Amino acid sequence: MADIEPLKPSNTGWLIADVVKETFAFGWSRTQVDPAVLRLLADPQWQAFVVFPGEFVAADRVVQTVQTEATEKRPLFILLDATWPEARKMFRKSPYLDALPVLSLKPEQVSQYQLRRARREDHFCTSEVASLCLNLVGEAVAAQTLQTYLDVYTHHYLQAKHQLPPDLQSPAHQALRALALQSTLALESS
Repeated sequence: MADIEPLKPSNTGWLIADVVKETFAFGWSRTQVDPAVLRLLADPQWQAFVVFPGEFVAADRVVQTVQTEATEKRPLFILLDATWPEARKMFRKSPYLDALPVLSLKPEQVSQYQLRRARREDHFCTSEVASLCLNLVGEAVAAQTLQTYLDVYTHHYLQAKHQLPPDLQSPAHQALRALALQSTLALESS
């Protein structure tokens, strides 16, 4: 996470930790690397992928699918939680990421994020990127839950911005409750 990103009220990176049990979050510094980041990247159970647009990377590093079955490693998606200019700087100035494959997502939809404006429609907020990654590895319910949670969060944020109460019966709230019930039922049956 970029230095002040977690403090911004429009940050969506924290939503991921609410949905995905095994989430790791680290502050980023240009001059020092958190030793826990290096330990995580060296852990043999993970196959790390830096999620970043392929157009800014050497073609031989770019992948568009995640195949960990052959190695039996679990995918570890590294998301750079920052504004777009900050994320580019983080990517360029993190040499410990240079040896990792870069997962370049090519989503068919455009970003639905409404709390900050991106310069391009193919730039997504952090939780949207995480949702796309979850879909890519077959975690459709978690991906949908994260996307719906973002919708609820956005609704609350925009209502508060206009000093209005949230509509707890909004379609997003109803969808999130339905997903929570679906997840509960799935856990009970397994």
